[in-house]
Amino acid sequence: MLRVLFILLLVLLSPQLLADNGTLSAVTVTTNPDGSQSYSVTLQVLAIMTALSFIPAMVIMMTSFTRIIVVLAILRQAIGLMQTPSNQVLIGITLFLTFFIMAPVFKSINEQAIQPYLEETLNPVQALDAAIVPLKAFMLHQTRVRDLDTFAQIAGLEVAENPQDYPMTVVVPAFVTSELKTAFQIGFMLFIPFLIIDLVVASVLMAMGMMMLSPMIISLPFKLMMFVLVDGWILVMGTLATSYGVGT
Repeated sequence: MLRVLFILLLVLLSPQLLADNGTLSAVTVTTNPDGSQSYSVTLQVLAIMTALSFIPAMVIMMTSFTRIIVVLAILRQAIGLMQTPSNQVLIGITLFLTFFIMAPVFKSINEQAIQPYLEETLNPVQALDAAIVPLKAFMLHQTRVRDLDTFAQIAGLEVAENPQDYPMTVVVPAFVTSELKTAFQIGFMLFIPFLIIDLVVASVLMAMGMMMLSPMIISLPFKLMMFVLVDGWILVMGTLATSYGVGT
């Protein structure tokens, strides 16, 4: 929808953008004395509007979003609540916890890239390169070296001694793979106490001859009570935050 509105706006404004020779005077690329290139505001707006479609993928794949949402989904499955909390609630919790964990990274991006770009001390390309630096450092800190080397070999690159030498095309898939592995490890640890309750309840029901009664119905209140008594939400949120080094 945003793309359609932008195209219609561009069509409506095109007569004002046309120069005397019939070319788009606002769509220009200027070569600076140092060899770099500066793009007109029209091209910058076009690039920003195009980048909006990639923002959801960037939030999911280049931040802590993936680990958090997978852990919360496994936790809901372990408790036995299929639709509670709902998907909207889980995504909302994940987004705000992601903003909390990524706040130092976003602050660095704002100071090193966004503000200099707004002050016109950096051109768009330089601002993009500056924004990638703190984000790449965050991802590399959470990525296993084995995953980096594996994707580098798949891409036909030589294994680098310094992970910073890997391009983003290698860092991003390696980061996502590491995040999934870590999320499954945390989810496994969360599953164990609930599984023990299910086994105990099932054994008791079998011993009492109540084989027709579903153990899930009996174990669910006990799992909820245990989760509330140990303040489970605080433990889970705190574990997820500290797994990224927040508060340590």
